[in-house]
Amino acid sequence: MEENENRQDGNVYSDGAASVDGQLDNSRQGNGQQQQAEPVYARIEQYSNLYGGPANQTVNYGKVKPAKVKKKHPVFKRMVLSIVSGIVFGLFAGLGVYVVYELSGLDVNQAKIASVKEQMDDLASQMEDMQAGVGKTQSAESASQSSESSGIEPKSRDIDIEGTNEVTQIPQMEPQTVTAVVTDVTEVVKTAMPCVVSITNLYSGTDWYGETTQEEASGSGIIVGETDDELLIVTNYHVIEGCDELSVQFIDDHEVLAYVKGTDSSNDLAVITVFLDDIEESTRGQIAIATLGDSDALQVGEPAIAIGNSLGYGQSVTTGVISALNREVVIDDNTSYLIQTDAAINPGNSGGALLNVKGEVIGINSNKIANYVIEGMGYAIPITTAKPVIEELMQHETKRKVSDNERSFLGISGTDVTSDVSATYDMPKGVYVAQVLENSAAESAGILKGDIIVAFEGETITTMSQLQGVLEYYAAGSTVDVTVMRQSTGSYQEKTLSVTLGAKNQ
Repeated sequence: MEENENRQDGNVYSDGAASVDGQLDNSRQGNGQQQQAEPVYARIEQYSNLYGGPANQTVNYGKVKPAKVKKKHPVFKRMVLSIVSGIVFGLFAGLGVYVVYELSGLDVNQAKIASVKEQMDDLASQMEDMQAGVGKTQSAESASQSSESSGIEPKSRDIDIEGTNEVTQIPQMEPQTVTAVVTDVTEVVKTAMPCVVSITNLYSGTDWYGETTQEEASGSGIIVGETDDELLIVTNYHVIEGCDELSVQFIDDHEVLAYVKGTDSSNDLAVITVFLDDIEESTRGQIAIATLGDSDALQVGEPAIAIGNSLGYGQSVTTGVISALNREVVIDDNTSYLIQTDAAINPGNSGGALLNVKGEVIGINSNKIANYVIEGMGYAIPITTAKPVIEELMQHETKRKVSDNERSFLGISGTDVTSDVSATYDMPKGVYVAQVLENSAAESAGILKGDIIVAFEGETITTMSQLQGVLEYYAAGSTVDVTVMRQSTGSYQEKTLSVTLGAKNQ
């Protein structure tokens, strides 16, 4: 009995839960002998089996070891994957040796080349056998998909081994060609160039000695409309400011006189006109009216094309991208929200066209900020902002400067109310009337000292020099409407006065 118990105890440690059953059976045997009490750990096991069986055998305090679960190992699949991977690696290694030697032009030992060739042939043969025996594997499918997605096909290349007449073929990978996408603006320029003109402004200046001189400035313009007898061109106000004479040059270099139709200095816009009778028929067949786009739809980073009369040399083209939108720029006391571009905009480009890739005008080149420290930044008036102003200016009557002996005289002296002064003293921007001359047109119309002139015949007035320039287009005796802001009971009230202009030499 002791011998059986010892054997059973040994089985408990070596055979886990199965030995416990044997111990229980043996304990119940005997020829009429009293049954031995069941071991405590055996009873614990019986109870544990009631609550899940082998999953709860850990309550046996280490007396019974958990049965081992036999795992399935895809041995064959792993073997195939390893063999195929080795074959593929060997093929590419051999291929690399051939390619390096061939491209570098090294004098390779014939025996080494033959050895590599023999190894490659053996590997290729083994790979064919494996593919015939086991078919496609995951590794082979992955390699096939990678080859198809890359668009590279292996090609054969003949190699003549020196000293022999043997010509062998080795597979060689064809290099991919990378195509650089370059935006061609040729067609855009061909379409837009006939819509852009060069503008020359002849104006009077004063030298260091106080003598009057004739000066010349250049700019650009865009053809935006046509009437029965006029061709309408939009440009910047500063391009035609103070002009004594304007001339426009078209795409075929034909040059004609131009006249001011309407100006808006606060938005730096002006519309000038050329009479159709002054344009030759051959030139009229080459010019075109520009297509205006939508600057509100612009996105930062999209291409931009600038066309203008750079440095007065004639029309030129530069390209770039839209660098920023709604960029706040303050120039001559006026705040504007402009398109910023890195397309080169040099002196003479002002008034020219900023185009998108469709050839539509998305902006009117206005000015350039440049510094020796930073890259130049070009700016353009958004065409969506300019459209209503252009349409209003196109309705004005075409102006021609009158002769000196016909020029009119208002009869005031004044000073500019700048943005800073306006903000500091809460005054409207315009021309502050500092003095009204006796018996002048201004006095007769009721203009008072302290009034601020803000408009002349519907045109916004912001500076004294602008007011003087406007008067050059009106002859003595003309009746005009002058709008002033007059202070009353602590605030400024708008008042429009009818003024009959006097003679300048009166």
